[in-house]
Amino acid sequence: MKFTVGSLFAGIGGICYGFRQAGFDIKWANEWDKHSCKTYRHNFKHHLAEGDINLIKNPKKDLGYVDVVTSGFPCQAFSIAGYRKGFKDPRGNLFFETARFINDIKPKAFLLENVKNMVTHDNRNTMRVIENTITKELNYSFIPFILNAKEYGNIPQTRERIYIVGFKGEGDQVRKLNDENELNMYVDPESKTGRFKIPSPLKMKKSIHDVLVSGKVDDKFYYDKTKYHDQLKREMKNPDTIYQWRRVYCRENKSNVCPTLTANMGTGGHNVPLILTKGGIRKLIPEECVGFQGFPKGFKFPKDMNNSHCYKQAGNSVAVPVVKRIATKIKYCL
Repeated sequence: MKFTVGSLFAGIGGICYGFRQAGFDIKWANEWDKHSCKTYRHNFKHHLAEGDINLIKNPKKDLGYVDVVTSGFPCQAFSIAGYRKGFKDPRGNLFFETARFINDIKPKAFLLENVKNMVTHDNRNTMRVIENTITKELNYSFIPFILNAKEYGNIPQTRERIYIVGFKGEGDQVRKLNDENELNMYVDPESKTGRFKIPSPLKMKKSIHDVLVSGKVDDKFYYDKTKYHDQLKREMKNPDTIYQWRRVYCRENKSNVCPTLTANMGTGGHNVPLILTKGGIRKLIPEECVGFQGFPKGFKFPKDMNNSHCYKQAGNSVAVPVVKRIATKIKYCL
């Protein structure tokens, strides 16, 4: 018998892939964006509750019990890329919808994922509210930690995210995150919280060329006919690195990994990852973007999906191998 998972704000299924690869059974998922839902259904066969999470009034009755609830609740309210209004932003309040699902379903464990900036937002008041809600109101433990995909997922992308894990009935078990991303242990070592181990760093074995498509791609991805071409040609000299167009200048990623993928990378002249190829200067294609998120080879975008939606979906997703490693640790404790 496999442990079951319900996935909130599932996007195109990055967290779902990670848990499935760790041996869990994904029972249901929820996502509101219609384009992401189309991509999700193109790759998964289980039940997808499409639409506003607020409209699901009785989660356990309407969707069913699951052993683990996961939530990549929208991060714009906490991100440095947004206005940083936190809980005053309606999107930030979607954390409380996640809490409502946990309270109604009462799973054995949960996993939350968000941007690293949420840790320090509003002088750390945001994290205090989340911790208090989880431990005092829901009676789940609180285990926060920050992982970078390039250090913990063998993925050549810089992507730092905070993950929060908790176990049912252990609200008095709290592991504090210090400035060095280390957890201070003040918990029962025999509890699930005490036995949970954060994944250890991995040696990077992949390069960007393990993800990039070799050979010519569609002409629309090349910059040879754009107003930026001459400037890019002067600055882009290294075929073994990824560059990024930042509104008015080009920046080289000298660590030889992909810079953090963003939701707006395919829609204009900002945050666009660029590479120098034999065929010319081009931006990453959507398939490469999900490759830098560690999605499995079998993942496909629907053929009629607009590229702008594909880029947004890839940028909003998660590093699958990192989630898989976390899910494996959760399964061990369960």
